[in-house]
Order: sequence, then C-alpha cells, then structure tokens
Amino acid sequence: METQPHGTWKSPITPSMIVKSAIKLGDIALDGGSIYWNEIRPEEKGRSVIVSNGKDLLPEGYSARSRVHEYGGAPFTVHNGTVYFVNDKDQKLYKRDPNGEIFPLCGGEGLRYANPLFDPKRNVLYAVQEEHRADGEVINTLVKVDNEAIAIHEGHDFYAMPTLHPEGTHLAFITWDHPNMPWDGSTLWVGEIAPDGTLFNVKKEAGGISESIFQPEWSPDGTLHYVSDRTGWWNLYPGPEMEAEFGQPLWVFGMTNYGFFDDGRIAAVYTIKGKSHLGIIHGEELEKVDLSFTSYGSFKVSGNRCYFTAASSTEPQALYSYEKGELTCLKKLREVTCDNRYISIAKTIECKGTHGFFYSPKNPDYKGNDLPPLIVKCHGGPSGHTNPSLNLENQYWTSRGFAYLDVNYGGSTGHGRAYRERLKGTWGKVDVEDCINAALYCAEKGWVDRERMAIKGGSSGGYTTLAALTFHDTFKAGVSYYGVSDLEALANDTHKYEAHYLDGLIGPYPEEKERYRALSPLHHADQISAPLLLLQGSEDRVVPPNQSEMLIKALKTPVTYILFEGEGHGFRQAENIKKALEAELNFYGKTFGFEM
Repeated sequence: METQPHGTWKSPITPSMIVKSAIKLGDIALDGGSIYWNEIRPEEKGRSVIVSNGKDLLPEGYSARSRVHEYGGAPFTVHNGTVYFVNDKDQKLYKRDPNGEIFPLCGGEGLRYANPLFDPKRNVLYAVQEEHRADGEVINTLVKVDNEAIAIHEGHDFYAMPTLHPEGTHLAFITWDHPNMPWDGSTLWVGEIAPDGTLFNVKKEAGGISESIFQPEWSPDGTLHYVSDRTGWWNLYPGPEMEAEFGQPLWVFGMTNYGFFDDGRIAAVYTIKGKSHLGIIHGEELEKVDLSFTSYGSFKVSGNRCYFTAASSTEPQALYSYEKGELTCLKKLREVTCDNRYISIAKTIECKGTHGFFYSPKNPDYKGNDLPPLIVKCHGGPSGHTNPSLNLENQYWTSRGFAYLDVNYGGSTGHGRAYRERLKGTWGKVDVEDCINAALYCAEKGWVDRERMAIKGGSSGGYTTLAALTFHDTFKAGVSYYGVSDLEALANDTHKYEAHYLDGLIGPYPEEKERYRALSPLHHADQISAPLLLLQGSEDRVVPPNQSEMLIKALKTPVTYILFEGEGHGFRQAENIKKALEAELNFYGKTFGFEM
C-alpha cells in the first residue's frame, strides 16, 4: 500500500467505465408473457431504445423519449406485441407492429405526447398532449388517439397518470393547476368512458390544493387505489398507515410504486429516510421483503410476480423479477467490473435535522498522509432525494481519495411532507445551511479537511452550490452543472411546468421581486471568492445557458465555463459525460494543489 495525499490516488474507475455504467434502464411495460423496457444509451448520443427478448425494437433514427414538461417520461406502451411510442425528434406518436413496421399515429408542429395507455375495448390510445402554440401559450389536455388526437378532458394546467378500469368502464387520472406543483396539491378524477372513448360524468375522488395524489391504480376487482399525503406521508389508500413514502415527486411521467398480485395482495415500494424497500401488503398489514436493494426504479406486477429495476450499495441498477422469495436478474445493462475493495459504502448521518450519506475515501492500493478533501453533493429538484445505492460517479471520487457527502437537505422527499415543506419560502437558505451543517459535522468528526471542502450540484443543486459560495465562506470551491444564478430571470424565462414553482420556494413574482434579487447569486457575484467551474448544455430549456453566461460577466473570482453543444438539462452523450468528469477532476486538482 502506497502512501499518497488524498485526492491524488490512481483509480481503476475511469470516465469510460462511468459512461458504460451510465446506461439507464427506464420504463418497464408488460405484455402477456413478455417484458419491454427502454435503455438510455450515452454512447448512442443519449438515444432511448425500446428492448424486448434481447432485441432492440427501434432502428437508428428513432428514440423513445417524451419532452412533455421538458422532463418527459413514460414514452411508450405495448399491447399484443404492438409498441406505441413517442419519438424524440418530432414528438409524434408512432406504432411499431409485431413485424417491425413503424407508422405515425398523430402529432405535428408544436405537439408533444406522453403517458400513452391502450384501451383494448375501444382500440384507442389515451395520452397526455402538450400543445406549444405560436404565441407562446402551452396547453395540456388528456386526449384519445385513433386516427387523430381528440381532447377528452381539458381545462387544467396539467394532466398525468391515466389508468383504465379492468373492465374498461372508467378512466382515472390526476390533474393540478398553477401555482401548485404536483407534490403540493393535485386532484384525482374518475370518468365513465363512452363507446367512442370520450369521457362523461367525470367526478373528483380525492386530493385538492393541499393534498398530493400519486399513482391511481385499479385492482383486479375494480377497486381504485391511490397514494395520498393527507396524513403528512405519501401512504397507499386503502392500505397501512405508516411514516413512510409510497409516492414520489412527479418530475417525470410513468413513475410506479406498487401493483396487484392475482390473489389480491399488493406489492409496493416505500422509502424511509432516503432508503427504499419492497413490501407485500395484505389489508392493513405490510410485510417487508428482505432484499439488499436501497433504490427502485420502474415497478410492475403481473400474476404473482414483481418486475422492477433496482440497485444496492454494491450492485448497479439492473432489471429483476421477484416471486415467492425467488429473485431473478433479467438484465444487467453491461458488466462493469469493479473490485468491491474499491467501493465505499455510505454511512448515514443526521445532524441538526439534516440527513445525508457520507462516503469515506477507499482504495486498497493507497493510504493517505493527510485529511481528505470533501465534495458535498446537492441533488437536483430540490424536491428529489438521494439514496445510498451504488453510483460509480461517487466512487470515481472516493477511489481517488476524496470524501463524498450526498445531502438530503430540507425540501427533499423520502422524509415526509413536513421535511419537504422546510424549504417552503426558504430556498437558498435552508438547503444551503443544511449542506453547510452536514459538511461541518464531517469536519468536526475528523473525517475531512475543513479547509478543503468543495460543493457541487446540478439544476436546483447548482443554485444551492452558487448560493453557498455567495452568502457563506464554508466551501473553498464550487462546481455548478446547469445551475440557476438569477432567480428573477428564471421566473421570467422558464417552461410551463415550473412557471410558478418558485412561488412556493421563494414567494409570488413579481410581488416578491426584491426577495428574488436578494437571493440571486448573480446580483451578489462580488461576494463569491472561491474558484468556480460552470458546466452547461447549449439546448437547456429548463435552465437556459444565459444563467451561466450572465454570472460569468459579473464574477471577479476565477471561473471556468464549458458549454456542451447539443446537450439539454442533464448530459446524455458519452463524450460529454467524460469531458465533464475530467474537467471537474482537473478543477479540484488545480484548486487544492494536487498534481494531476
């Protein structure tokens, strides 16, 4: 074992390995005895390919990706071997028949689709449609698709999660309206379906402006279930009442946390303090299934078997099935060989009401002769949450001798509504203070070097990063991935989905204009003294490039700016993921005096 300063260790975990592990499994669809899923592939410039039985179902030129709400999700469904999908390039709905022929169904200039659902009784699709009009207005509706898309419910700002009664008699769906986000308050509706697929007698079932609804689902006997946070926790109704989250923030379409066995039991995923678990519900009782996974993705149930994507602290995301105690791995995206001796296992920390996961430096080839530098990660959202599952990007740092702290600051989900609402009206304060407190806790424990602490984050996590550097001097360096520097500009120049998001996080605009300016790093850029790395996608519609470019002009501190052509909100292309990682490592080396 060689003695070297922390941060300078050589590691077998390379950017190329991370790109290979960055292939993501997206949504799962079941069709009879077949399972379908989509894979997001950085090495194909972020193309999303639908796969079944080991075969790619979409040729080059097609990519299953919705851009409704900009974030998309749920881009396909399957019935009797026919795949219905949204194509990324033109956002039209297509169908791929069992022979592999692909035909357009509907769409056109300014139209986008998501969350397709097939109705076999009427031979139509239901979907969410988003229309971007020439005057800039964006209209969301629930539509049925036969030879064309026809609105079957309209009048709300947003629609999601249509679900069909097992006998095809009713359709349930959720809506929400500005200024709410779906986790603030949303409404569950049920309508009767006419022979032509239109809706009538639509009635409210649950929810409202201060109750969040997630994943309505019909049981095989026709009972409507749904998740609500009316008790302060996203619980399943009917189902057990627990201090656990059976729901998620609806950033993308297609999120699923539970499903029904043929015998009436419910298989469900729930989260407690950032860690997710699988349980089997019978009536009001839940039996925890003893699996090693700490996070779950898409989740479907058929017969008495669960299908899901999941990851543990030592195993990357893969596709599994589970039935009666038997776990089967159906698909590993790619064998990423990494000796577990290089893998740092997260330690849960709690301090001053803040939760997080701390990763110590770990590399069997080296030992340090100093305290390690610390990288504090602020997740995006800010209503998302981080978990302790294996992420090779985290290990990229720890295997080089960095300590790594992933913080679930106030506002994060997975901890109940009260924890989520700690950020209400306090964005830029509570999240920043929580990250600072968690970092100082690690320093006080003697785990890290107090004078070499950096902070990083993407999107809203990028804002937390910039705010921490602007209004505090705890961190000696910062890395912002497509972060927000000017809250006022964001309020005036963002997409419909988040047009009023800041109302809850800061206050209504323009009434609280001065508060927006007071909390914007751009207007206090002269207070930033720490070196800064800004990474930005050229086609980002959520946080446009001008957010970084305005800040650069105002800064007096050293700054490095890299604009990635063709990237949006989140980097999907292999070469750009590599370039960003290498730039970040070089930045820390230069800032903290490492020899790279």
